[in-house]
Amino acid sequence: MRTTLEIDDDVLEAAKSLARQSDRTAGAVLSELARRALTSVPAVSTRAGVGGFVPFASRGGLVTNEQIDRLREQDAY
Repeated sequence: MRTTLEIDDDVLEAAKSLARQSDRTAGAVLSELARRALTSVPAVSTRAGVGGFVPFASRGGLVTNEQIDRLREQDAY
């Protein structure tokens, strides 16, 4: 499919360089790079953070105050 896009000069030069190295067209290189970028988009968390921190995903266990206290005591020495 043909279309017109505005691409920064440095990006086009990099794509042309990759194309020469792999004996492909710049269009093929740009398509592959765009496809990779679009299929590997990480999920964005919409969960509100507490105190400015986004919570980590649960790993199935609970952390008790006693565990935290023991770690604090170990770290104090």
